[in-house]
Amino acid sequence: MNFSPRRNLYEQQTRNKQLTLVVMIVFVLFLAFLGFGFDLYMTGTLETNVFVPVGSLAAVALGIGSSFWSLRGGSQAVLRSTGALPLDKANPAHKQLENVVEEMSIASGLPRPQIFVIPDHDPNAFATGKDPQHSSIAVTQGLLESLNREELQGVVAHEMSHIRNYDIRLMTVVAALMGAVLLLSDWARRSLWYGGGRSRRRSSKSSGQLGLLLFALWLLGIILAPILGQMMAMAVSRKREYLADASAAELTRNPMGLANALRKLEQASEPTASIKRGAAHLCIVDPTGRRLNAKEGFVAELFGTHPPTEKRIVALQAMAYQYQNSPKPAA
Repeated sequence: MNFSPRRNLYEQQTRNKQLTLVVMIVFVLFLAFLGFGFDLYMTGTLETNVFVPVGSLAAVALGIGSSFWSLRGGSQAVLRSTGALPLDKANPAHKQLENVVEEMSIASGLPRPQIFVIPDHDPNAFATGKDPQHSSIAVTQGLLESLNREELQGVVAHEMSHIRNYDIRLMTVVAALMGAVLLLSDWARRSLWYGGGRSRRRSSKSSGQLGLLLFALWLLGIILAPILGQMMAMAVSRKREYLADASAAELTRNPMGLANALRKLEQASEPTASIKRGAAHLCIVDPTGRRLNAKEGFVAELFGTHPPTEKRIVALQAMAYQYQNSPKPAA
């Protein structure tokens, strides 16, 4: 994703929303294409001229079921997996975190989320929950030790933006859609392997050259479904990080607070051991320390879970009308 250095906050927000909508539409269309091909070529509906989307409906239904479970219990499962603990109000750093969350809740107009601290020395943070009324923010102990109050406010505002923008729910839906794509692809492969080819050949013959072309494209989609699904999910995740940065700057009116915090997080040398790969996309920076996320180029854009931190910092500097490298953050 390319940012114009002179695009203001609201223009960036609008641009990110448009790009995210495009990605979601493509994802849904791809799911529909796999379902259409499965039912069309595996059930012989071209011969009967009656379209019965059994496979598509079954895959989508399972995806909805997975999404419902994720919304109901997914956030608690993530918090348990990281070892997150409730605030210790006797701890001054924890009390400051509580005060900052209160401030950002008021600024965003949202209910105050539950607050947790992860006993890990690497600085990181994430938000989880199904909606603003059932949300949580978790930060590592290392984050509290590394950031000053202004920088902590930027990070909390970033996570509050994820909650305000329903990013957590969005990513759950994306995961469910990807699961439905993979399921439908697996069904199609099994059908071809165990005798669906006979029905396919009859359908392809009766549909002529166009049918053969569509069938070839469908086969290609089946083969590439796992890769394409992951690429689409990661693209949505990356764009949501840019949008949350922009929204955080709107809430704090201080883009450089978050920019300085991101620079400190980027300079941290250790991965966040308490946060596993399955929850990596929720974090403000990649907790696994994958070098791919620090790179640019075709492969990094396709498979990185986070956009390059330096690009995020440059975008925040532009919001503060600073077009040169920012000074190093204060300790």
